[in-house]
Amino acid sequence: MTDWGDLYRDHVAAISELVGDLTDEHLAIEVPATPAWTVRHVLAHLAGGATDNLTGRVDDAPGPRWTARHVGERVEQPVPDLVAELRANADAVAASTVDNPRPAIVWDIAVHHADLHEALGLPRLPDHLWTPVVEMVGPWRAPDLVGTVEPYELFRGLFSRRSRTQMHRWGLDDDGVEAVCIFGPRDDDQPVPS
Repeated sequence: MTDWGDLYRDHVAAISELVGDLTDEHLAIEVPATPAWTVRHVLAHLAGGATDNLTGRVDDAPGPRWTARHVGERVEQPVPDLVAELRANADAVAASTVDNPRPAIVWDIAVHHADLHEALGLPRLPDHLWTPVVEMVGPWRAPDLVGTVEPYELFRGLFSRRSRTQMHRWGLDDDGVEAVCIFGPRDDDQPVPS
C-alpha cells in the first residue's frame, strides 16, 4: 500500500533539488502541458495549492479561478521563497493524505513534477514517483488500458497530458479519449521524454 504522505515528501524534495539549479531562462520556459504557465508559474501553483489546501482557501478549487489567484499571488516571488513555502507545508500536507481514498494533492504534484521534466527536456520521473498514481487512477479511469498502454504514457494521458492524436495511437477513438482524460482531451501534442 502506498504511503501517500511519503510520496508527497519525495516530490517536494526532488522538486526542491531540481529548481535549485535553474536559471532565469529555465524559469521562463513555457510548460506545454499547462499553456500560458512557465516553470515559475508551476512552482507558484505547487506552493500556493498546498497552502490553500491547508488553510481551507479552496473556493473554486480545482478550477482556473482558484489556480489563477494563488499563482498570481506568488509568481513574482523569488524561487527560494516558493521552495521554502512548499517545504514548510510538506509535513502537514503529508498528514492530510492519511486515509484519503483519493489524495488529489499528491496526484497534482506528481503530474506537475512530470510537466517540469518534460518542459525542461529532462528524462521522465523515476518510476517510484509516478507509478503509485497510475496504479490507483488507471483502474478507476481506464481499466481497459491498464496493461495495454505503457504505464508512464497512461499516467500522462489520464491527467490530460497527451493529445488526442497521441492517445489515438493507443487504439482509442474520440469518445475513448474523452472518457480517459480527467481534465478533458487536448489537441496539442506533448513532449515525450526519452
